[in-house]
Amino acid sequence: MSHLFVLLVQYTAPLEDIEANLAAHRSYLQAGYDKGFLLASGPRTPREGGVIIGKFANRAAAESFSKQDPFVQQNLARYEILEFTPVLHSTLLKSFLQS
Repeated sequence: MSHLFVLLVQYTAPLEDIEANLAAHRSYLQAGYDKGFLLASGPRTPREGGVIIGKFANRAAAESFSKQDPFVQQNLARYEILEFTPVLHSTLLKSFLQS
């Protein structure tokens, strides 16, 4: 089973810079959804960053994913990566976690 991760994105640039690069960031995330390893993502409230939930083979894979985000490559954000083992979860997540 893959490991589940919560990726906390913290903006390090003004919101107008984030907005100017949002399409590239969301396109990057969409590729993760298309490949089947992202579960959910969106902006935090208040809008100081975002949250991404996904499954990765290991922490190194999650770190690699974060470093390729256009926000990170443009020095607009940084990631905090939290790994956890989903001991209890909704049956809706069963196939996602096992694939």
